[in-house]
Amino acid sequence: MGKCESCIIKQFNSLKSLTKDELVRISNCKTSYTIKKGTVIFEEGDAVNGVYCVKDGICKLSKLSENGKDQIVKMVVKGQLLGQRSLVSDENSNLQATALNDMEVCFIPKHEIMADLQKNPKFSFDVLKDMAHDLREADDIIVNMAQKSVRQRLAEALIYIHDSFGVNPDGTLSVLLSREDFANIVGTATESAIRVLSQFKKEGLISTIGKQIKIENKEGLKRIE
Repeated sequence: MGKCESCIIKQFNSLKSLTKDELVRISNCKTSYTIKKGTVIFEEGDAVNGVYCVKDGICKLSKLSENGKDQIVKMVVKGQLLGQRSLVSDENSNLQATALNDMEVCFIPKHEIMADLQKNPKFSFDVLKDMAHDLREADDIIVNMAQKSVRQRLAEALIYIHDSFGVNPDGTLSVLLSREDFANIVGTATESAIRVLSQFKKEGLISTIGKQIKIENKEGLKRIE
């Protein structure tokens, strides 16, 4: 089990603002483990009671809508913290977290990190900054849902995944999402997402290798209306 104070991952999130002594103490109480692809890390309504530092892998945060469909709100990736809101709120989670591929995480119990939140203002400020960024992203999602077509939203999702997570050696997107996942990201029916992806393929904007997707014309995707 690696030590927090010497872990490179902390540089990518608010844990970087903790002192060495604070990191040593947290390192002694954290739990490191592997989460298999498809595993639900926590469900809507669960008490999270701590934060997960993602050492490797990606998970989706989703919410079940009134009609029983999942809406993907955010993807949490290597270097980010999962469950930060549990540090400043006693509310149970309003989202479900599910591993999209095999993940390596470290779980830090809430009671161990609360003292640092109260005593270390730089750490508190960094946690607040991360939350403000999440709120801004949520605002953008609300506006996009109301003002943009499914074609636009799906094109933006493909570009986002390409730019955020990169590609495999053959040029396909490195994150393999199901057609249902794509539908849940843009807030549409799975059949609609499949139909739009087929249109993109016919228009030469993307190509597919099995379930994998390759962007062939990024500028063309950006111009989708």
